[in-house]
Amino acid sequence: MGNDFRHNQPSARRTSLRRLSVGLLAVVALFASACGSGSDDGGGDSSGDDVDAGTPVPGGELVYGLEAETSGGWCLSESQLAVSGIMVARAIYDTLTVPDADGEYVPFLAESVESNEDYTQWTVTLRDGITFHDGTALDSTVVKNNIDSWRGEYPGRNPLLMRFAYGNLASVEVVDDLTLTITTNTPWPSLPAYLYYQGRVGIMAQAQLDDAEHCDQNLIGTGPFVEEEWVVNDHFTATKNPDYWRTDADGQQLPYLDTVEFRPYPEADSRVNALLSGQLGALHASGANQILTLQEAADAGEIKIVQSGEYPEVSYGLLNTAKAPFDNPIARQAAAAAVDLDELQQVINRDMLPKANGPFGPGSPGYLEDTGFPDYDPEKAKELVAEYQAETGEPLEFTFTIQNTPDVVATAQLVQSQAEKVGVKVNIDPVEQATLISRAIAGDFQLLSFRNHAGGDPDLQYVWWYGGGITNFGKFDDPEINALLDQGRAEADPAKREEIYQEINREFGKEVYNVWLNWSVWTIGTQNDVHGMLGPLLPDGQEPFPGLADGHTLAGAWISS
Repeated sequence: MGNDFRHNQPSARRTSLRRLSVGLLAVVALFASACGSGSDDGGGDSSGDDVDAGTPVPGGELVYGLEAETSGGWCLSESQLAVSGIMVARAIYDTLTVPDADGEYVPFLAESVESNEDYTQWTVTLRDGITFHDGTALDSTVVKNNIDSWRGEYPGRNPLLMRFAYGNLASVEVVDDLTLTITTNTPWPSLPAYLYYQGRVGIMAQAQLDDAEHCDQNLIGTGPFVEEEWVVNDHFTATKNPDYWRTDADGQQLPYLDTVEFRPYPEADSRVNALLSGQLGALHASGANQILTLQEAADAGEIKIVQSGEYPEVSYGLLNTAKAPFDNPIARQAAAAAVDLDELQQVINRDMLPKANGPFGPGSPGYLEDTGFPDYDPEKAKELVAEYQAETGEPLEFTFTIQNTPDVVATAQLVQSQAEKVGVKVNIDPVEQATLISRAIAGDFQLLSFRNHAGGDPDLQYVWWYGGGITNFGKFDDPEINALLDQGRAEADPAKREEIYQEINREFGKEVYNVWLNWSVWTIGTQNDVHGMLGPLLPDGQEPFPGLADGHTLAGAWISS
């Protein structure tokens, strides 16, 4: 008898952060994050975030402010999507699975996903009657071709990062028009998580998949909105998909909105000011200063906010262990001991963000209150700096590559001053977000500001940490972590998996491959007449996922008259 994956995936334990809503792989380079308190607008009804908003009204245009442009476009098997790119992707495309309110992965475009007893073969059955924006049918052949494109087995598509993520797939075979089987090289209980992959793997139509020149620009999905126009660094406009396959709990056609326009605002204060001045209907934000401004405006009744610290990403300094000085564990230990997280929290994050001690946030499998990560100790840091210089004959000096936004620059300058107090010279190199991501991929850095590792199934971190993988940007190759990642991937028992990922957490604490800072809190700000940021209910009637680190759907968004 097969396994219905919904009952075999470990649920990430929920945090208790005041009914807040949120949860990429998003490779977004940001050090400063958001605040920790929140509104009571957490999701619950079919409209999403406000229970008393009334009956959703069809029509209207929503202008949504994003934190960055996705200059590389949306040929999904080849894209490098941060949270802003995922927001657009979720408007245009649907995924085979989605996480529910408990963090378990349930069918979405798929009607069912079932495995054999040892989790090496999966049968995916698609929902009948779904069409792409160009009128072609969603069938098992186009789904197979998409999956093959993720793993580098489809002609004309050349994935860079995804090839490694899907390296454990052995084959994908069509059974009939709506059924396909996926065979894996090893037992893989968490495969359903990779059929969602933090919103990155929406299913593209065959015409987009085969578009040799414009796959990244001419977007064709099954999602709630249809691409109308993309002007890079200005706006991305999409209109209502009149043939969308979903309805709300009352049987009303989704989506409600006629038009969605995404506008990139890389400068966070400008994005918030655009909302407060009425230029935007909604935005997302994670910087402490911006969140405080949004909270104050919400308290005054000028806007509404929805916040969440559930399934958080972690903000950290990514150390390149393949280059001096951080190829030397003494330098890594010195860097960790030199950073005063309490001062960072007070000065940058206003004492509102949970301090991080590892990659797994509270409520996630693998979380530990004490990971063994070094505490702030300036005297110890000075000793380690002297030890490094005695061993190498060189002073401890490095370049800190950061995203060129005010909050991140301020954080880097504070880290720079803390390091100078213990005898370390830090050079700051501010770059645009897209450049920072490219530097990470190329390994062209010593210390990099980073935000990653959103909660959910911890096997999703396999691609970031396995030695030799292209997405292991820190370049460490730790035999213990490699072995534990393999064990965690093959293990179906939740308790045993939790122990495995806790051991990974301890190894990070011991080896200091990263300098952990804080766990993130994401905020959606909206005008008072904008509703449904977290809805609608999933096709089986379950509440939607409460995480925002991977963006959120606008299928249930609506504007009251």
